[in-house]
Amino acid sequence: MRNPVDKLNAMAIFVRVVERGSFSAVAREMRTSQPTISKVLKALETELGGKLIARSTRQLSLTDEGQRYYNECRQILAAVDAAEHSFQSGRERIAGHLRIGSSVSFGRLQIAPRLAEFLKRHPGIDIDLQLSDQNQDLVHEGLDVTFRIGELNDSGLIARHIGTTYRVTVAAPDYLKQHGQPRSPEELCGHNCLQFNLLNSQNLWVYESDAQRHEVRIKGNAQSNNSEAIREMVLGGLGIALSPVWLFSEDLKAGRVTAILPDYIAQSLPIHAVSPANRRQSARVKAFVDYMSQALHSAPELRPIR
Repeated sequence: MRNPVDKLNAMAIFVRVVERGSFSAVAREMRTSQPTISKVLKALETELGGKLIARSTRQLSLTDEGQRYYNECRQILAAVDAAEHSFQSGRERIAGHLRIGSSVSFGRLQIAPRLAEFLKRHPGIDIDLQLSDQNQDLVHEGLDVTFRIGELNDSGLIARHIGTTYRVTVAAPDYLKQHGQPRSPEELCGHNCLQFNLLNSQNLWVYESDAQRHEVRIKGNAQSNNSEAIREMVLGGLGIALSPVWLFSEDLKAGRVTAILPDYIAQSLPIHAVSPANRRQSARVKAFVDYMSQALHSAPELRPIR
């Protein structure tokens, strides 16, 4: 494998195997056979003089050396990609594999329904949508871009603000009938409030009214790391939630929940498209982020309730 082109190809295959977690998946991507992929990686390991991947019947896992080599390969391939892009002077084709990350609810309700139109516009792209309610490690999980709601803590990422999640305070009519309706944020202290516990300010609900800020420490007997689970709790009459408008938009229209505290504006959350800092943003990533930004800005459920 003395040929630099062959070495780069082997490195690219190794990276894809790590990101897909499957020899056969990469073989299908590259329209070749699984034995061919295995042969390339075995030759790479022989060249390096050590194991990169610890193979088992159930999954692939990296050796310590393999993890370090993977990180280096990502940077090298990104540099090669950037050099080619510079040479091509903007003639890059919008095509290839695009691995996207998102929280479960946002991905299911706001990204997945929009993929058909995007792929219709760019048929040369294939998408792998990875959903998790934990903050995803972009490099380790091989993500090209992920969508995050809320303030960003990691300054070592490339982030673009593409929208805003407006929030609404909601409860089921049965809950309000039984416990009464709070008329001010301070009255929430006497209610069962449901916490989405992945936000830094999970038990601090912030509102504004007439230029006055209201901060309330809420409490309740249930919480979750999944916003759709919070929605089911609200629909079941368990308590009050401060949640994205887009999560309850259909329920509000149908009267399954009631928006309360209409005179108080709940603190909104930014939506960012986030990419690894050590990788040039490809044309396909830029095209998808542009598409999602436009879609979110025009979506009725991404607007505040008046």
